[in-house]
Amino acid sequence: MGLTSRKVLLLAVLAAVLLFAVTVWVWPRLARRGVRPVLGRVGLLFATQLALFAAVGLAANDSFLFYGSWADLFGRQQDPGVVVDHASDTGSVTVVSTRRTSVPAGTGPSASGRIEKVVIAGPRSGIDSPAYVYLPPEYFQPRYAHRTFPAAVVLTGYPGTAENLVSGLDFPRTAWRQVRAGRARPMILVMLRPTVAPPRDTECVDVPGGPRTETFFAEDVPNAVGGTYRVGAGARSWGFIGDSTGGYCALKIALHHPDRYAAGAGLSAYYKAADDPTTGDLFHGDTRLRDRSDLLWSLDHGPAPKTSFLVTSSKEGEDNLGATRAFIAKVRAPARVSSIILDSGGHNFNTWRREIPAALEWLSGRLAVSGR
Repeated sequence: MGLTSRKVLLLAVLAAVLLFAVTVWVWPRLARRGVRPVLGRVGLLFATQLALFAAVGLAANDSFLFYGSWADLFGRQQDPGVVVDHASDTGSVTVVSTRRTSVPAGTGPSASGRIEKVVIAGPRSGIDSPAYVYLPPEYFQPRYAHRTFPAAVVLTGYPGTAENLVSGLDFPRTAWRQVRAGRARPMILVMLRPTVAPPRDTECVDVPGGPRTETFFAEDVPNAVGGTYRVGAGARSWGFIGDSTGGYCALKIALHHPDRYAAGAGLSAYYKAADDPTTGDLFHGDTRLRDRSDLLWSLDHGPAPKTSFLVTSSKEGEDNLGATRAFIAKVRAPARVSSIILDSGGHNFNTWRREIPAALEWLSGRLAVSGR
């Protein structure tokens, strides 16, 4: 059973409850003096505390998904190395493995879709990054054989993993449910983390002399994915969505690259590139580059893009409410802006799970479908 399995969490909780009950039940028998009773009391207390700690830790990980697997928790790598061919100047997508989705449908991809673990190679940026690609069931159905699909880049926060988007935030299953309920159209999801030069947080900036992260997400990803899968041509076929750092990146890329992305959704996003020990020196004294990374400054001083934005916050629990309202106030035509403002909700997975269904519905309504 995987680290994020609900069965593991339930077993840990059950073990903690049973050990507590056993401790209460046998404690009177261990109240005597002597080595054996003392060792018994110590053993029961230690086992109960350990089970309780494990249950609390697993519950916290289930909510925030700090670790996506046992290998992630213990620092082991399970995947073998991958040889990536750079056969095209538009980039390449190398499929490493495939797996079923967790939706309650048939076993075939035409019923439940498919998740492909891939490596995206970007020739313009020089960056190779692992990703997961969710292909909806319609992608495999004969009646959609000549149709292209809209696609959305989905980013985690820093320093999350792409697995968080699949297992923790449930993007594929949520997208499947929204389509099944008639609230969204089928989309291809390209799920990555923003940390393309680990462990550095590059804030989706083309760092002078360093990683060209903005180029990777703005050019290489849509080029490579569009050359591999049936994705519609043009910006109207591409959206960008992310949480926290990923949300900042989504808004930034959509704002500065309206020719590539028609819509950007930032869940609990901030609006100016971070500057801390995890980022290092992102701008190397380039004031223009620093200003450009400030989205509020860009809205004031740059041309208004023909782009749709979605921003989210909460009245209690988030610290970006003021900046989010400032962003909304600065957006001007032909750009459009929408928002989700919760009454309460912290900067965590539980909050984003509440926002993702509506965000995917919003994104679906702003992207185009082409073909027969």
